[in-house]
Amino acid sequence: MGSLFYISSGNPLDHIVQHPLKQIHVDLGFPLTPDGVITLFSDHISMLLLAGLLLVVFFPRLVRGRRAKSGIEAMVPTGSANLLEMICEYFRKEVAYPVLHEHTDRFIKYIWSVFFFVVTVNLLGLLPIPAISELFGVHLGGTATANIYTTGTLAVLTMIMMVANGLRMGGTKYLAHFSPGPIWLAPLMIPVEIIGLGAKIFALAVRLFANMMAGHILLAVLLSFILAAGSSSGAAAGLGVAVPVVLGSVAITLLEIFVAFLQAFIFTFLTTLFIAMSVVLDH
Repeated sequence: MGSLFYISSGNPLDHIVQHPLKQIHVDLGFPLTPDGVITLFSDHISMLLLAGLLLVVFFPRLVRGRRAKSGIEAMVPTGSANLLEMICEYFRKEVAYPVLHEHTDRFIKYIWSVFFFVVTVNLLGLLPIPAISELFGVHLGGTATANIYTTGTLAVLTMIMMVANGLRMGGTKYLAHFSPGPIWLAPLMIPVEIIGLGAKIFALAVRLFANMMAGHILLAVLLSFILAAGSSSGAAAGLGVAVPVVLGSVAITLLEIFVAFLQAFIFTFLTTLFIAMSVVLDH
């Protein structure tokens, strides 16, 4: 939806890329600082902070809805509390328990946090916050999960959960999974397993990044047709193109809402599965 406000923008991709608001010049080498700067604050960082703030402030309020203030009825959720409890129970019973088994309650809070954080960031990216913030001379908003650094950080957190808990709970049994074959195959199997671990984390980061980026790019391309038609053939042609393009953009935006929930679920499901592969060593 926020993309619709960039019809008049000189660059229809302007709402997709990150806009640094505060940077410092630091040269840590090409992999870490390819441009010789570190971004301390940007529009995407503002969305991450906003998502965290919204969850901290409103989530506890939303789960307090009860049918009564005392007695048995006080244990029955209503309204938003009922919806959130249903979502949490689904993730616990249908997503986490089949793979984590007895370790479910140990990791379920992290799993819930991942889902609600990712879906909140995804949905915030659909709001026209950039168009409103630019009225005040600052560029805020955007989809932070369409930034590979954001999804990469979330994926690295999952890797830390995998390795740290695998070592803590499995010890040598976890390390033995890096060389499941005969000992003479260890020089081959260990590098392959380490590469496999990195591939899981890479796929986790790129899947969310690419899917969230793709919808915004498609909207930007559609909206650019209006600009191209208006500049080359006049206002009448631009208006003729605008009607089907805007209708198509609305349809794609509705699809993006679905994708926002779907990608949050997939990211959470894969996170749960990868953690289970590290801590449930008997399977």
